[in-house]
Amino acid sequence: MLKLLSILWNSFKMALQELRVNKLRTFLSLFGITIGIFCIIGVLATVDSLEQKVQNDIKSLGSNTIYIDKWVYMGGPDYPWWKYVKRPPMRYQEMKIIREKSQLCANATFFVESNISVSNKDNVLNNVGLYGISEEFNKIQTIDIAHGRYLNESEFTRGTPMCVIGNRVANELFGNPEAALGNELTYNGKRLIIVGVIKKQGQSMGDGFNYDICTMVPYRYFASVYNPDFSSPKILVQGKTNIASKALQDELIGIMRQLRRLSPTQDDNFSCNDVSMFSEQINGFFGKVTAGGWAIAGLSLIVGAFGVANIMFVTVRERTSQIGLKKAMGAKRSTILTEFLLESAFLCIIGGLLGLFFVWLLAIGLSSVLPFPIYIAPKIITLALSICIILGIISGIIPASIAAKMDPVVAIRTK
Repeated sequence: MLKLLSILWNSFKMALQELRVNKLRTFLSLFGITIGIFCIIGVLATVDSLEQKVQNDIKSLGSNTIYIDKWVYMGGPDYPWWKYVKRPPMRYQEMKIIREKSQLCANATFFVESNISVSNKDNVLNNVGLYGISEEFNKIQTIDIAHGRYLNESEFTRGTPMCVIGNRVANELFGNPEAALGNELTYNGKRLIIVGVIKKQGQSMGDGFNYDICTMVPYRYFASVYNPDFSSPKILVQGKTNIASKALQDELIGIMRQLRRLSPTQDDNFSCNDVSMFSEQINGFFGKVTAGGWAIAGLSLIVGAFGVANIMFVTVRERTSQIGLKKAMGAKRSTILTEFLLESAFLCIIGGLLGLFFVWLLAIGLSSVLPFPIYIAPKIITLALSICIILGIISGIIPASIAAKMDPVVAIRTK
């Protein structure tokens, strides 16, 4: 154990000495390693952070949830949008019948929305989403109330003008979320009493629910002000635990066809959109992006490996007499081989650490301008160091073997 630690320490000192003595040569040789690690770790960190953000946004749509709508959410290049325009809208009564007939449904809710401008005294905020929701919406969606409370059963049943507002709405109209509670906001000459403020959500990457700039009201109140048929109505159905989304989707298609009295020869005039399919498509897309990053980084790493190998060949030639002296004093082939392989690995690790440093700077810069933070996960750092060690061993194996096989008498005489 002590011998191994001694070899490690000596190899590390030799690598640092190589940097000090031949700064330019070593830097140029390690530059390929640095760029390669920068490329692959930069791509992996950015892609992982972006994928995590998008997946979280998809999860916010509801786990194991089917969206019944007139529109198909994942239309292809030949998407016949004109065909879906003529479809009848979703109806609140259909949601209630689905809730009664479905054996696989855990929760079902009706959702409608409109775009409004809200005000409080002289403060006005435009492009606020007015969400009309039914009772089980918060069981499908995660609604974190930061201040006040959520809408209660009585307010849903009676359709009272009570609302829960987003964090941005509260801050811009009232100065802070707590000040909004119990106050009124006005839109189109109508008033709503605020009973709760939603916790800050942050910017979403998709077209999901934007809770930061929304006003949520009971569906019955919404229907008394707007025509639900022209308010993007949709039915959200969440399956029971351990129920496959495909099974739930098939059941809902059967129920909807029965409700709309469609014959076996008639096409569906509705769409059951499985939000979990978004996640699968995202995984495939980011997988291709990551593969592209590996391809780009691979070229740099190959160039870097040749550079490190060149350093090690030169190092072996410069230390030939030292190698002969060590072997004459009893150093084994395995010891010489290990020393040079470790030195080569340390050189690659130094280049990799420089690459990680540049990725860290990149992450700080991108996090300040992108709508999501860039994280360098521990597994990515481990991967980078593993690549450096493997690349160092591969680069140094031939020079180290040459050094290990030297005849001590010939090596000592070499100048």
